[in-house]
Amino acid sequence: MEENKRAGFVAIIGRPNVGKSTLMNHIIGMKLAIISKRPQTTRKKMMTVYTEERGQLVFLDTPGIHKAKNRLGEYMDRAAVNTIGDADCVLWLIEPSPHIGEGEKAIAEILEKANVPVILVINKTDTVKDKEIAPVIEAYRGILNFEHIIPISAKHSIGKDELLEAVFSLMPYGDPFYDEDTLTDETERNIICELIREQLLRNLSEEVPHGTAVSIESMKEKKSGWIIDANIFCERKSHKGIIIGKEGATLKKIGTAARIEAEKLLDKKVTLRLWVKVKKDWRNDEKSIRAFGYRE
Repeated sequence: MEENKRAGFVAIIGRPNVGKSTLMNHIIGMKLAIISKRPQTTRKKMMTVYTEERGQLVFLDTPGIHKAKNRLGEYMDRAAVNTIGDADCVLWLIEPSPHIGEGEKAIAEILEKANVPVILVINKTDTVKDKEIAPVIEAYRGILNFEHIIPISAKHSIGKDELLEAVFSLMPYGDPFYDEDTLTDETERNIICELIREQLLRNLSEEVPHGTAVSIESMKEKKSGWIIDANIFCERKSHKGIIIGKEGATLKKIGTAARIEAEKLLDKKVTLRLWVKVKKDWRNDEKSIRAFGYRE
């Protein structure tokens, strides 16, 4: 065992759209988890690894805990809750509001039963005045015994050093779990699927992007670069037309933006070819959910 080195697992939980993936990306220093302004952007638990002189933190980014409307939503909630049991510490992200809603109360109940050290992370502090933070801290103090309460802005990396210091203080002493150059256990295929889905979320409106899933048909590396064929699945024929857009304009926009992100990831030229297919009501079909890689 390396002396004075700490290593452990850190679950990041919270309601949808509180900035969990943004925080994880900023700590790692690389965009691995997709981001959008829409709730429920994150569907799967993602593991990333942060290694430095104090030791190693293995972050587990989870789907936002919410009231499920279909079987996919139920999977997402279970994935988030089950992750807590694997953690040495939990980061509970909230927005800077003193109002404690039913969703936050439900999370507090889950954490109280879990018996895991919890750090309350008040995110998005850049959106409010400094004097508005104190009422938030006061409101949450009474609902759970927190190890630390730390205001941050994940988007602007404000409070990151203080947060890391607090997390390392709660980790057990031990050897790292992964090589120091490991950033994630996700495959390139899975990350590229998510990059495509991110552009669906950013370029489509209403319910359409939430009913989509992406799979890689083939991914081949050649001297000239990567050639990637991917399928976009949606639940209705009308949604297919919306995704493709007039004369293919929307699909082209989605593909171009996803290709640029894929080239950053692979550090090579990418040819990305997209097809849109209909798989009716797949979010309520267990077989389809598992086929798209959603497993607890």
